[in-house]
Amino acid sequence: MKSKLRFRLGYFESTAALLISIALAPWMSAAAQTSPTFSADVAPILFEKCASCHNPEGIGPMPLLSYADVKPWAGLISYKVQAREMPPWHLDQTTGIQDYQNDVSLTDDQITTIVSWVDSGAPEGDPAAMPPQPVLLNGNEWQTAELLGPPDFVVKSPPYTVKANAQDQWWLRDTTFEGLIDGPRYVRATELKGSYPLGVKVLHHGHATLRSYDENGNRAAGPVGRQGVGKSGDQFPEGTGMLVYPNGSITWNLHYFPIDQIVPNEQAEAAVWLYPKGYEPEFQTRGEQFFAADTGSGGLWANDIVLPPDSIKSQQGVRVLSQAALITSFRPHMHMRGRAQSLEAVYPDGRREMLSRVDKYNHSWQIAYKFDDDVAPLLPKGTMLLITTTWDNTAENPNNPDHRQWVVFGQRGVDEMSHTWIGITYLNDDQYERLSAERQGRLTAQNRL
Repeated sequence: MKSKLRFRLGYFESTAALLISIALAPWMSAAAQTSPTFSADVAPILFEKCASCHNPEGIGPMPLLSYADVKPWAGLISYKVQAREMPPWHLDQTTGIQDYQNDVSLTDDQITTIVSWVDSGAPEGDPAAMPPQPVLLNGNEWQTAELLGPPDFVVKSPPYTVKANAQDQWWLRDTTFEGLIDGPRYVRATELKGSYPLGVKVLHHGHATLRSYDENGNRAAGPVGRQGVGKSGDQFPEGTGMLVYPNGSITWNLHYFPIDQIVPNEQAEAAVWLYPKGYEPEFQTRGEQFFAADTGSGGLWANDIVLPPDSIKSQQGVRVLSQAALITSFRPHMHMRGRAQSLEAVYPDGRREMLSRVDKYNHSWQIAYKFDDDVAPLLPKGTMLLITTTWDNTAENPNNPDHRQWVVFGQRGVDEMSHTWIGITYLNDDQYERLSAERQGRLTAQNRL
């Protein structure tokens, strides 16, 4: 009797399973057909957002240009994009301005596509659905040249040999600037990079600052290159330029991070693009500027950075604008204990506005967050810029080399500092009023659509 009962139960179970599978077959088939594939769904995302670094000559640790390249790393890619560690974009997405010209972050839909692809076994799909391979620059080419053509001139730093497998190294030297232009000119764009092929791998960040003068003793100062991993060139907005004179000196302030081989006689290069001779832009800038307390510029620098072991600490610095200003970019700078930095405006009427906040700072990347034109902060005279920095010297910080150490100011990555690079153009009262009215007019027209 029991055996017959078992048989009947087994018969009904198998019959039910068969009926369920038949009923679900169309749905399962449709689900299989709609699962993301590498060729059709994932490759376009990787080519757009990742390939500029993840290629055989890029700074990424592996290329991501084919299914064979990507498949072994599928699980890690899924983890990194869900954690929003890759692509590197460290802004707090809950506060401040969210529209940037150089936003490389993934949308929620793109993250879902990649995660779903990995969860479904990372299928390749039809190779014929692959998009064309992206056109990539190698480390010997100027990125700005894609937009503006060849630079008007290039200057080189003195040679420096970067040791292998050593601590990070700081290189500070001056060179002369003579005979490259025959009169006052206005700079339109600049770019700084290490030499190719090894210099681009060891130059973590650096600055080339020109101090120039003409025969009458008139002086001008500003950057001819500001570089960091994740940042290369600076192009000023249309109608905005930086004045340079024919003679002067360039200070090279270069931070190298060694790799597993010696890089002999490395020479960083700075390229400059000029406006046409005789052209005078309406807006004059000094480019991306350094905001730091002990230079009298506001912000934080060296005077009071002391981090006890196993501590989290925040400090603030301020700068009151003596002129109206247009801010085009925000670039925090800390070292390995850096956690967050924000830029806030306190207007003359007391109103406060968070402009931008990085809450996942990573010293490996030096990203300049470039505001979209119609949201770039346009600030009246008397506005106070409030810079807030937070350091994390605990074991919870994955970038912390040793949470048991006292940490003070210093140039090395294992020491700390805090300042902000801000792309800023100062305005007179008439310029500020006109730009404000033009922006309001554009916004009003958009709201009517």
